[in-house]
Amino acid sequence: MSLRAKLLEVASALLPALRTSPKTRVISGSAVVLSLVAFGAAGVAPMAPDAADLPVTMVVEELPVPDLNAQIASLSPAAGQFVAEERVRPGDNLSALLDRLGVNDPQAASFLRSDPAARPLLGLRPGRRVQATIDGDGRLISAAALLGDGRDDDTRKLVVRRSGAGFAAEQQPVAFDNRVEMRSGEIRSSLFAATDAAQVPDSVAMQLVEIFSSDIDFASDLRKGDRFQVVYETAWQDGEMVRTGRVLAAEFTNAGRTLQAVWFGRGGNDGGYFDLQGKALRKAFLKSPLAFSRVTSGFAMRIHPISGQWKQHKGIDFAAASGTPIRSTGDGTVEFAGNAGGYGNMVVIRHGNLYTTAYAHMSRIAARRGMRVSQGELIGYVGSTGWSTGPHLHYEFRVNNVALNPNSIVVPHAQSLAGVELQHFRSVAADMGHRFSLMSGEKLQLAAR
Repeated sequence: MSLRAKLLEVASALLPALRTSPKTRVISGSAVVLSLVAFGAAGVAPMAPDAADLPVTMVVEELPVPDLNAQIASLSPAAGQFVAEERVRPGDNLSALLDRLGVNDPQAASFLRSDPAARPLLGLRPGRRVQATIDGDGRLISAAALLGDGRDDDTRKLVVRRSGAGFAAEQQPVAFDNRVEMRSGEIRSSLFAATDAAQVPDSVAMQLVEIFSSDIDFASDLRKGDRFQVVYETAWQDGEMVRTGRVLAAEFTNAGRTLQAVWFGRGGNDGGYFDLQGKALRKAFLKSPLAFSRVTSGFAMRIHPISGQWKQHKGIDFAAASGTPIRSTGDGTVEFAGNAGGYGNMVVIRHGNLYTTAYAHMSRIAARRGMRVSQGELIGYVGSTGWSTGPHLHYEFRVNNVALNPNSIVVPHAQSLAGVELQHFRSVAADMGHRFSLMSGEKLQLAAR
């Protein structure tokens, strides 16, 4: 229908309304005007073109094909170089190590054996990683390995490079990536079995023993179901853990009793372990002079194994293999070191005016009279000298030269924190307490910073 016909149709429909009242005529007239405007706009507005009627243009462009050979060459090692990595094995020699690395280079082997700077490669301990770069013929281009035992900051990197017609070796300082690790575990059979299951290094496990040894005898006090949590430092290099550092915090639940320890430094290596309230964890005396042992005879009346007489046993006997290290249970001065008849090889240490401790039947003495010793310091080795029926340590705790049962004596703690030190410690303890909370929700949790 045309626009004119539509306008006539609208007008015809509105004519009857124009014959009515004036008000109706005004409204109807306005409607007619608006309708005319609307239809006029519709007639004037252009119609969108149909997409099917639009012109189509075909464009053809040639693209270059990638050079696959060049790409493969760019991904290949420069000049046919290859990198190999191996770990030193027990009983390894240089020939076996180089053979596993794919090195077939007599000149390089001769240099590694003879050059003073490169020779430390021959003495690497088992487990140490060695990396070598070789060419397609097995000639050594470079080699690198970490030197040192990882226990101090003197760990260095040995680098051997081909230089002209020969080789050059140098030792470079190592930049470590220091991290804080968190582990937790549960005792099911032994402490070391639990720490192994939790991936805790042995050096950290030994620190746990030292930290809590004033309160826990790890040879006799552990119970199945005891739990531990530990936060400690580690140093990494090229994605490999090189060494462990200090235990920063630890928690040990033994027979339902929970002990906590947080390291607080006072400058340099001076510092100690405290509970979360700032009370010193370290006591004046360790609970046992041996890290791991069992009590075979306590402080009580007994039949003497040699004389057969019923008499008071004035000490505690710890069974241990011959050669087991013996440590001083407290700080003091060696008052006696030598043979004491029935006691065999013996060391007596004075701890101030009131206390002395005695260690008998040693196989070998590692202290001398007048020597100052610290708590936990080595003073000798378990043996069976004197009146003894087998390797063991006889330990006495004396007060005013009178032997008393060490398990019944309440010994004082070291000085606790106070004042400004206590305020600084609380911020450290709060952080470690938060880390304990993170680990306590799971049976076996491990995390890294």
